[in-house]
Amino acid sequence: KFIGLAKAVDRGQFQNTYSPGGTDGTGFVAKSGLPDLTKSFCVLGIESSCDDTGAAIIRSDGTILGESLASQDAIHEEWGGIVPGLAMAAHQENIDRVVQSALDNANMQIEDVDAIGVTVGPGLEICLRVGCNKARELAVKHEKPFVGVHHLEAHILMARIPSEKYNSNSEQSPDEIPSSNRAMEFPFLALLVSGGHCQILRCIGIGKYTIVGGTIDDSLGEAFDKTARLLGLPVGGGGGPAVEALAKDGDPKSVTLPIPLQKRKDCDF
Repeated sequence: KFIGLAKAVDRGQFQNTYSPGGTDGTGFVAKSGLPDLTKSFCVLGIESSCDDTGAAIIRSDGTILGESLASQDAIHEEWGGIVPGLAMAAHQENIDRVVQSALDNANMQIEDVDAIGVTVGPGLEICLRVGCNKARELAVKHEKPFVGVHHLEAHILMARIPSEKYNSNSEQSPDEIPSSNRAMEFPFLALLVSGGHCQILRCIGIGKYTIVGGTIDDSLGEAFDKTARLLGLPVGGGGGPAVEALAKDGDPKSVTLPIPLQKRKDCDF
């Protein structure tokens, strides 16, 4: 009865659900411990879930103190998409340099960070492994809390990072901080566009989400990559940017396109 429906949408078929944030989404606990949440702290974040190797030092008020990225666009361009084995090899080659570069850009040493977070999935397993091994190595060697980060949850929680930097040492109370600087409050509705996980979610708290709708088709990126290849466009930077650049010179009225799924009575798309 679930044929033709989006994956992971809660339609009452799940007897048990995982809620790391507790029933209210506020009780998250990392088994390796957490920094002192009563004062400002800094986290080293590591990302290697797909084709780019990334690291950043972020302060608890949302300020990015330093970051670094190693792109793999040139590696995968000739193949028209991501080649997992090549991506893993590039991660292994770049991970140490990227992490050190992020620390250097923040004018910090690894001893100065209070915790280490790393993407643990979803993603390409052999690529995720590179980042996870590096994060674990640093956490054990320097006795730092280790926090595994859900890839999709990280995208969602980016909406809670303040849009403008403000002085975390200011004597202003949270109520006095301009609303444009404050993190988005729970609950909120999110449209997540990440690989094959295109979903609409009701976000209650950390680790507590309800998927109310999702894609029943390919991921947007895959659709754009396929279209770009069919058109003979370069896809090193992704099929989306290539198609978009070409579309800027097109005629949006040349083809009348129908509005799909108008009669569906759910939130799948």
